[in-house]
Amino acid sequence: MADDSEPRKIMTKPLPQILDEIEDSIRLADEAAKSAREAAAEVQKAVEKAVEDATKALHESITEVERNALRANEETNRYVKERFEKVEETIVATNERIDIIEQIAKDALELAKLVKAAIIDGTIAVDKRISKKT
Repeated sequence: MADDSEPRKIMTKPLPQILDEIEDSIRLADEAAKSAREAAAEVQKAVEKAVEDATKALHESITEVERNALRANEETNRYVKERFEKVEETIVATNERIDIIEQIAKDALELAKLVKAAIIDGTIAVDKRISKKT
């Protein structure tokens, strides 16, 4: 059961008009495809530029991080070297003081031996005097 209210479209237009419409549709489809290809090419260029810019920015960031890390490493090395030199100076000064104290101790021991010998000699001399008087 066909709806009689709608007019039929088949065979209502002359063939040359239909062919013209098909040709126009093909031309419009071609133009749309061309526009789509051009838009895709522009998008691809934009993506490539964005990737290039991002790569460049990343490279610059990495370079800056490397520079900062190198600078921090140099500063740390300089600080450690300074501290190490101070520690070495302290060790040298401490060793010099130890050497002085050791020499003082040796001299004191020698002096103590001399004093002991003098006391012994003095005691012997006093004993001899006392022995002669009695």
